[in-house]
Amino acid sequence: MSLLVSTMNDVPGWRVDRVLGEVTGLTVRSRNVGAQIGAGLKSIVGGELKGLTKQLQQTRDEALQRLIEAAAARGANAVLAMRFDSNEVGSGYQEIVAYGTAVVVVALQ
Repeated sequence: MSLLVSTMNDVPGWRVDRVLGEVTGLTVRSRNVGAQIGAGLKSIVGGELKGLTKQLQQTRDEALQRLIEAAAARGANAVLAMRFDSNEVGSGYQEIVAYGTAVVVVALQ
């Protein structure tokens, strides 16, 4: 099984054998100037800001990957209660953190 990441506190069919503790994956990104210009123009007529949406998804994916790497380094095969949080850090910088509890789960017989 590859590392399981779940927003649930437990996983049906599995039992938590060991709790290894909190793990995080953090990234801080500056906003793309091109996406910012496009967003400014789009705000006039309305609609999705596709450039910013794409950039935010890439940032979340990066934070999640770092979380997975941190959990694996601690010997986990799962992360439970995973969440994302975000903040604006200064003007034009965004912080995304993925966090959860690293655990070892075993299949129920």
